[in-house]
Amino acid sequence: MVSTRNILMSIVLFVLIALIPYTPEYFTRITIHNFVADDKDGNEIKFKQFSGKVILIVNTATECGLVDQFFGLQELYKTYCGKGFEVIAFPSNSFSQEPRNIRDIITFCSNNYLADFTIFDKIDVKGKYQASIYKFLTEKETNPDFPGEIKWNFEKFLIGKNGEILARFDPDIDPLDPAICKSIEEALEKKESFLDIF
Repeated sequence: MVSTRNILMSIVLFVLIALIPYTPEYFTRITIHNFVADDKDGNEIKFKQFSGKVILIVNTATECGLVDQFFGLQELYKTYCGKGFEVIAFPSNSFSQEPRNIRDIITFCSNNYLADFTIFDKIDVKGKYQASIYKFLTEKETNPDFPGEIKWNFEKFLIGKNGEILARFDPDIDPLDPAICKSIEEALEKKESFLDIF
């Protein structure tokens, strides 16, 4: 008579054997969850904490003509945050349109746009001092589907629950554009596969 323990051991062994072809890809892949960035208080935040969430990453500048997109970003955040969605802003002076320090940026965004989504410390999104997270987002080796230098402020990257880049939207595309909303909803509805837990 076959014991329950032996059946369970057989199932585990079968699953482990089935995973062998996927092991190198899933245990060595780099996703957004491998990165860290400083928050507005200078604390190092591991992006692994966003695992299982859908994220919209956007480079911002308060003196940019597109600054009113903060309204749309806040509306997106309000609409979807209860479903596992985050907006993460990276203020940047890479286009010489963010003269403020991080404290003043937070105050400006809160007072003028009621923004209460996550705003990290200022970084460079292109050039010699480009932050590693933006190197990952823009290089062909790490982002073969949506590569290329950041064109302007308010460029948007949609990140899936497993940390992979799902879409990239040009700066002049409004955050509330139907294409962005649809992509967010599809990403939120997508179920993680067994392999995505690694």
